[in-house]
Amino acid sequence: MATHLDLEEQEQLDQLKHFWNTYGTLITWAVLLVAGAFVAWNGWQYFQRNKAVQAAALYDEVERSTQSGDVERIQRVLGDMKQRFAGTAYAQQAGLLAAKTLYEKGNAEGSRSALEWVAQNAVDPGYKAVAKLRLAGELLDSKSYDEALKQLDGSVPKEFEALVADRKGDIYLAQGKRDEAQAEYRKAWTGLGATSDYRRLIEIKLNAVGVDPKSLAPVITVTPAAPKTP
Repeated sequence: MATHLDLEEQEQLDQLKHFWNTYGTLITWAVLLVAGAFVAWNGWQYFQRNKAVQAAALYDEVERSTQSGDVERIQRVLGDMKQRFAGTAYAQQAGLLAAKTLYEKGNAEGSRSALEWVAQNAVDPGYKAVAKLRLAGELLDSKSYDEALKQLDGSVPKEFEALVADRKGDIYLAQGKRDEAQAEYRKAWTGLGATSDYRRLIEIKLNAVGVDPKSLAPVITVTPAAPKTP
């Protein structure tokens, strides 16, 4: 009996050795790959967290610089963010914040440069649209009408379409192109919700170019109910 069991165990052992000789290397590599992927994932997560912390610290520096109005410091810290953390939301936010302060301080060139960077490099389409709208506004103020319109070319997220139309209307009106301005203001008015406060401003602009906003309201057709059969 014992001999039978010993033979059976030896047979199983031989099968195990054969299996390992055949697939052992493959299994080892598979385990190493899984372990390596796990270590790499944890390392990547750590790197991303560390990167986010550093980017947040630099953003705080930009914020403090804007509060103090230190133009040189704003540009220096923003340049550091663009170089080291260009793909982060903090860098995009910093670009918009810096642009606002630079413009208020009379540094229009620095403001446009910051907005152009966000418009071209922002990962988030919302930040990109905001940058384009603000850049178009600054170019409108400087009477660079054609350049302002170029900034508004291309697609934007749906929630920004009405704002883009409104800004285009402002540019066309400044150029004396009344018909084009009317068309864009119409788009803006119909694109905004009925409860939007911004829509009231569009109504004022429409009135200024000779359009009654009430004429743009959708007509609701009421179908009479069919008479009941007695």
